[in-house]
Amino acid sequence: MRIDILTVLPELLQSPFDHSIMKRAREKGHLEVHVHQLRKWAVNEYGMVDDYQYGGGAGMVMMCEPLVRAIEELSATVQYDEIIYLTPDGHKLDQRTANALSLKGNLLMICGHYKGIDERVREHFVTKEISIGDYVLSGGELAAAVLVDAIGRLLPGVLNDETSALFDSFQDDLLAPPVYTRPEDFRGWKVPDVLMSGDHRKIDDWRYEQAVKRTEGRRPDLLK
Repeated sequence: MRIDILTVLPELLQSPFDHSIMKRAREKGHLEVHVHQLRKWAVNEYGMVDDYQYGGGAGMVMMCEPLVRAIEELSATVQYDEIIYLTPDGHKLDQRTANALSLKGNLLMICGHYKGIDERVREHFVTKEISIGDYVLSGGELAAAVLVDAIGRLLPGVLNDETSALFDSFQDDLLAPPVYTRPEDFRGWKVPDVLMSGDHRKIDDWRYEQAVKRTEGRRPDLLK
């Protein structure tokens, strides 16, 4: 998979992709991430990519011209399955969305900044709009990092145990059950006997029951 990201602050995206699972995904060749400085396509020699909004009001708006230039130049060499704009008013990111996007080939992500991007870019180029939550960030860079991570870890070969992702929270509309590791007894707090039984059918049943119980208590909306 190839992911291109347009941003005015590429420095914010260096660390998330240079460590841990995303670093391994890139080293193994399962994921390409290319971060592009939008000012490369600025309207003047001063790197201008934003301007005052029509109608007045506080906050600058990212201009059409730099974004369209960038999208069209990149699209000339890469065929994108989705052009994604990270925005608070987009579809809220969930596991189903991450699963679906992980099956795509090439993605282009636009990181908004200031008051957002000119609506005409959204109308004519953006194919999907995604929010990572009902709150506002200073820009779309951190949201893009979250989205890339959520997608990248699902790519075949990225995780050492590929079945691990199948049992993550939200994969079956349930939260994940409790997990334990050594020691078996810590300060008198013991691991449930069933997990020590070696009976995998009973263990699976216990984990499912615990997942349902946890979901009922913490996220009953998922059971609907």
